[in-house]
Amino acid sequence: MMENKKKVAVIMGSDSDWPVVKGACTVLKDLGIPFEARVLSAHRTPAPAAEFAKAARANGFGVILCAAGMAAHLAGAFAANTTLPVVGIPMKGGAVDGLDALLATVQMPSGYPVATVALNGAKNAAYLAAAILAVADDELAAKLDAFRADTAAAIAKKDAAISAEAAAL
Repeated sequence: MMENKKKVAVIMGSDSDWPVVKGACTVLKDLGIPFEARVLSAHRTPAPAAEFAKAARANGFGVILCAAGMAAHLAGAFAANTTLPVVGIPMKGGAVDGLDALLATVQMPSGYPVATVALNGAKNAAYLAAAILAVADDELAAKLDAFRADTAAAIAKKDAAISAEAAAL
């Protein structure tokens, strides 16, 4: 079934987003999810961005992640051109340190939803994409379950260490 696995598109409006967005790619790689990373701008390259979004389903994508700062219309532009799930990653920066990006990403008109993660939340965007794809992929769902179990075990270990140290005070 490997050949039928859906890919995740990781789109950023500028290459300056790459240091943060790279975290999403690392998560996707670690979970064995195929992905493509691209720089496409809703404003500077509107035709190629729309073309990519319109062809995404036919090209084997299942989810699109869009990172953009300031005006942050990238995720909305993609949502306008595909019915695939779009996850917006508002980027910090600019005059109001990302608040404009957050609001522009989350405030979408009815019928054109964009799931939105925290400012610079690229890793969570990848985990959300994985959860969406895992609805139809039991192997991926098991990987997410294992990740969560590992995370819980790490916290339990830290809890035990802090409890022991506190008790020794």
